[in-house]
Amino acid sequence: MLALREKCIHPKTQKPYILNSSGGRDNSPEGHQVGGFTHGFVSHFDNEEDRKYYLTEDPAHLAFVKSLDGIIQNVRVVDYEPGVL
Repeated sequence: MLALREKCIHPKTQKPYILNSSGGRDNSPEGHQVGGFTHGFVSHFDNEEDRKYYLTEDPAHLAFVKSLDGIIQNVRVVDYEPGVL
């Protein structure tokens, strides 16, 4: 997942377009884990157009998603705009 930051190339600029990404294994001591989620990842995009391309067209992202078929049991996606509550 984290390697997508370098593998996802913008079709117009021919450069990586994910601004930042981070993630890792859950290590929270709070005990509020629900649904068997063990890892979390966050990807930042410059704009909605880039995020939409990533989700619907980017060949590297689509290949990554396909490679997880039958491996990942449960996925939760949360999209948000910073500061918009």
